[in-house]
Amino acid sequence: MSVAMRNKPLEFGRPVKSKRKFKDLLLQKDNQFCADCNAPQPKWASANIGVFLCFKCYNVHRSLDTHISRVLSVGDEWSDDDIDAMIEVGGNSSANSIYEAYIPEGYAKPRPDSSQEERTKFIRSKYEYQEFLKPSLRIVSSKSSHQSSFSKHNADSFRSSYESSFSKRDAHSFRSSHEPSFSMRSADSFRSCHESSFSQCDADSFRSTTSLKNLERTREFIGKLQVKVIKGTNLAIRDMMTSDPYVVLKLGKQTVKTNVIKSNLNPVWNQVLLLSVPEAFGPLDLKVFDHDLFSADDIMGEAQVDLQPLIASAMAFGDAGMFDDMQIGKWLKSHDNALKHDSTVNIINGKVKQEISLKLQHVECGELDLELEWIPL
Repeated sequence: MSVAMRNKPLEFGRPVKSKRKFKDLLLQKDNQFCADCNAPQPKWASANIGVFLCFKCYNVHRSLDTHISRVLSVGDEWSDDDIDAMIEVGGNSSANSIYEAYIPEGYAKPRPDSSQEERTKFIRSKYEYQEFLKPSLRIVSSKSSHQSSFSKHNADSFRSSYESSFSKRDAHSFRSSHEPSFSMRSADSFRSCHESSFSQCDADSFRSTTSLKNLERTREFIGKLQVKVIKGTNLAIRDMMTSDPYVVLKLGKQTVKTNVIKSNLNPVWNQVLLLSVPEAFGPLDLKVFDHDLFSADDIMGEAQVDLQPLIASAMAFGDAGMFDDMQIGKWLKSHDNALKHDSTVNIINGKVKQEISLKLQHVECGELDLELEWIPL
């Protein structure tokens, strides 16, 4: 958004008008398909790039740094600034006229049924590496330490060149999402160059190889998920008249479990379990078992928890401690999930939390109550 727009005083009724304009933008024909793979009925958007996205492409955008692409659900409550930014860009056609201006001959965009690998490669090439921009407008980092810093002169030259080729609206959209990304990519290139020839540099100026590896491992995760397993209700009988239940949670390659509660079909755990959330996370898998001493433990039901509403909302709001208590997202009950009722994501005392009540699947009876909390790194 331009400085003039940000400093413009709010007009009476402006929030309603902004939301109406956003809805009109969403209903435009070109915005009824994903900007990256053309899947119909996109339900997500990148607020700073100005494009509408399907769920699969949204997952890739979510793995990018937020200064490159900051994604929101179209059903979320949007700020006026985010709505104005989307309207200012103009949607998929306007954005793609910039980001896909120079797609090489024979290079095909992903299709709705393309693999995750194809989708990821295209999206990173398009937005992060800017490979399809007009060549003279690309910001390419160099292995030279002198060229790897993006000076004010470089930025001014780039802006001048870009604004002469595109509209002011499009130029702003591009700058807001890509000028910050250049410095980070340049730094990564600079660090990569010097790590490969570390003996040529002053050892005191760079991290040790060990600490760099630790940093890379940290970057594999985007945050932590704290799961409070509260209680079970009317769980299935797996012994003579009762069961000895415990809960197993799995996220990616991580598995954690609660304590076993003996002879109880309505157990209360109130036990907190902690999991690290990888960049390419999937649903949280949950299973309830009956503990047996002399045979394999019997399953007492299972469910999957969609983490998208919690994590997407938390990342969109950033530092939750800056906000009063409020609802920031929602996971809706449907025929294809295990929710007993809609589950809201809330900021409570500066923390992002979500209470979830599940009806266990593939079992005759049983319910489970959880509380999720997002812990940023």
